[in-house]
Amino acid sequence: MPLHVRSTAVSIAVVCFFIMSLIGWASGLTPFVCCKRAMIGAVLAYVAGCWAVRAINYILVNAMIANQMEKQDIADVAASSSVVLGDTGSDAAD
Repeated sequence: MPLHVRSTAVSIAVVCFFIMSLIGWASGLTPFVCCKRAMIGAVLAYVAGCWAVRAINYILVNAMIANQMEKQDIADVAASSSVVLGDTGSDAAD
């Protein structure tokens, strides 16, 4: 099941905002500088999070499609081989 892009990216951005603001505050920066840097970091984390979640969704969906196609191919081969074997068996008896 694909992941929700927006909610995951927002969660990543919020965590990044608070971590960056705490690091700036611990470094002794002014509140305005901390806020500005944390906001820029959160925006970049949001963009990176969206990109990463979309890439993960693409990989997961392709893996699910490949798995279903493989199951169908195995079922088709099994069905066609039983028909072929049944025909070969009746030809060999004649």
